[in-house]
Amino acid sequence: MTSFHIAHTDAGSSARVGRLGLAHGEVATPAFMPVATYGSVKGLTPRDLRECGAEIVLANAYHLSLRPGAETVARLGGLHRFMGWDGPILTDSGGYQVFSLAPLARVREEGVEFRSHLDGSAHFLGPEDVVRVQEALGSDVAMVLDECPAGGAPEDVVRAATERSARWAARATAARARSDQAMFGIVQGGTNLALRAESARATVALGFDGYAVGGLSVGEPRDVTWAVAAATAPLLPADRPRYFMGTGTPEDLVRLVAAGFDLFDCVLPTRHARNGTLYTSGGPLVLRNARYAADGAPPDERCSCYTCGHFSRAYLRHLHMAREPLAVTLNTMHNVTYYERLMQDLRGAIAAGTLEALVDATAGEAEKEHACQA
Repeated sequence: MTSFHIAHTDAGSSARVGRLGLAHGEVATPAFMPVATYGSVKGLTPRDLRECGAEIVLANAYHLSLRPGAETVARLGGLHRFMGWDGPILTDSGGYQVFSLAPLARVREEGVEFRSHLDGSAHFLGPEDVVRVQEALGSDVAMVLDECPAGGAPEDVVRAATERSARWAARATAARARSDQAMFGIVQGGTNLALRAESARATVALGFDGYAVGGLSVGEPRDVTWAVAAATAPLLPADRPRYFMGTGTPEDLVRLVAAGFDLFDCVLPTRHARNGTLYTSGGPLVLRNARYAADGAPPDERCSCYTCGHFSRAYLRHLHMAREPLAVTLNTMHNVTYYERLMQDLRGAIAAGTLEALVDATAGEAEKEHACQA
């Protein structure tokens, strides 16, 4: 069950503002989904997520199928009740894990054989199994199983993965049993634009509720990522949500919104928070730097999150250096709020016709980040 309505479009780009209706509520798009791989955004409660501005989160069907098991989650009332989150949830299928856990996986036409990264036990997941797992979890959006080749893979490998992903997508649609769960297809094709076009045609022909672009941000240069994304988005139906999977520096998000994408996920804001790096309007703030040891200013004076309203850079640095668990919570609250506020700003700029200025400002912040990392 899904609805998608576009309220505004940008005259100078392909960006749009919309409302995505799902079984557990509506989501304003463009939207960023914090990553709750195991049913939890590390360091945050569901109440924290709401205060940060999140409306939808992403969980991982592969990981949840191993621990605690989809059947266990189903017996306990489904994933929403299990994790205490009453908003929409998108579950990734595990296709990315075929790439990231490649030494433990073997792909064949029937599906994926793999060894659990937890205990080495043998498992098998085919497209139909992945649908059943996600239907048992009860997520609002289920992703089909796909094969994600590594960046720079030989063309024959990319073609084989792309064509297999299309066959798997057809099998997934045939296995659907829940009418209250949306299903998104995934376009593959690496950096080959002709393969991307073939994959888009095959995937769109299956009539999914939404469409994702996968197989990017896996090692190729960022300018190539943006170019392939911009070429692929127009191949997807304008009246369906478009999801760019697994990337998300602020600059990435702004460029991809301008290219016409509506949904995003990425571990960067939560991972950087755990490592002591905060996104701010003045560029990245690296808490381990000694200059913050006696800095009484908030992390970002333009931010209204709980962290910025109550704590200083000096205190956050102290927590990080002392490895206090509270550091993860406070840093993550700020970074997730930063990302959600960025999406709010993008929606506002598209509606007001000022997106170009926001693109330029974000590019300037990206230059500061690159200088900081150099």
